[in-house]
Amino acid sequence: MAGVVRVPWYATLFRAGGFAAEVAEISALSLRYGATRHAVHHSRDDRYRIDQMMWFESKDDWYRYWESPELVEFRARNVSRFQVPIVYVWYEEIAAGELGPQVGVAEPAPDVGADGRDGGGPPAPNGDQPSPTATAA
Repeated sequence: MAGVVRVPWYATLFRAGGFAAEVAEISALSLRYGATRHAVHHSRDDRYRIDQMMWFESKDDWYRYWESPELVEFRARNVSRFQVPIVYVWYEEIAAGELGPQVGVAEPAPDVGADGRDGGGPPAPNGDQPSPTATAA
């Protein structure tokens, strides 16, 4: 069953910036293990909180990623940069949405009068239509 895995990393003191960049880099690797999407969020309120989310079609694909040689090495290399335990959670996505590309608004067609000329707005105040050719007297 498809789902979203959320890994709530919590960086140790003074190491959040560099560790967040490392998480972002390793998160992209999930696509090689069957993830259809991944995201990493760095909290603005708590600068030590880093959330990693990945969308997988199956838990087996998630476990292949989490136990991959690259992730084992990542956790070993960064063990002093995050707090343990790491408690990841598998979620079933029940609703999602996003805006698509902006759709331009079509320009309105020019106002064409009954005589086929541009600007066919209201008739002249005296009720006469202006002549198509003006003559100077």
